[in-house]
Amino acid sequence: MINAIIFDFGDVFINLEKEAVTKAFKELGLKEWSQDLDELNSKFEIGKISEIQFIEGFQKHLPNASVDEIRKAWNAVLGDFPLYRLEFLQNLKGKYRLFLLSNTDAIHIEKFEHKVGISFARDFYQCFEKVYFSFEVGMRKPTEDIFKFVIQKQGLQPNKTLFIDDRKDNTDTAEKLGMVVWNLNPNEEDVVDLFDKKF
Repeated sequence: MINAIIFDFGDVFINLEKEAVTKAFKELGLKEWSQDLDELNSKFEIGKISEIQFIEGFQKHLPNASVDEIRKAWNAVLGDFPLYRLEFLQNLKGKYRLFLLSNTDAIHIEKFEHKVGISFARDFYQCFEKVYFSFEVGMRKPTEDIFKFVIQKQGLQPNKTLFIDDRKDNTDTAEKLGMVVWNLNPNEEDVVDLFDKKF
């Protein structure tokens, strides 16, 4: 019997426009996404570098792009957050222990809060006992560390905890640690269909 649910954020609640961010950087003159940029993103997502160091890392590849242009291109990935998903979450509150566990960074969270408005963001955050953002805890999925950290911190029983994420590498780690998982396909499924699933 599930008594706790840990949700991912991107492509579970907020829709992600991955092609839009690629297009935006291409328009700024980025020829290809390099390993260097992957490493930069990883460091930023675990809070190892500051926002300005992250942007300066991009400027090495895009010397003519301004700070604002890079920030805007980076935020192009953030799509809409349908109200019905928030309402679904609000209806779950009190029935299960709810947590948010997201690989994200300070730029995206600031933009999300600005985009949806402070009252929407507050209503969203208030659905959870605790929100875990990778840039704040210094760890990111799919490493086991971040899952173990949340399980231990919250006293969760893995076999009674459902983890929902759109990335298979993340759900694979959670499953390995004994959690019940739903590897949600955002092109075909919606988090609000949770109870159509048999967990």
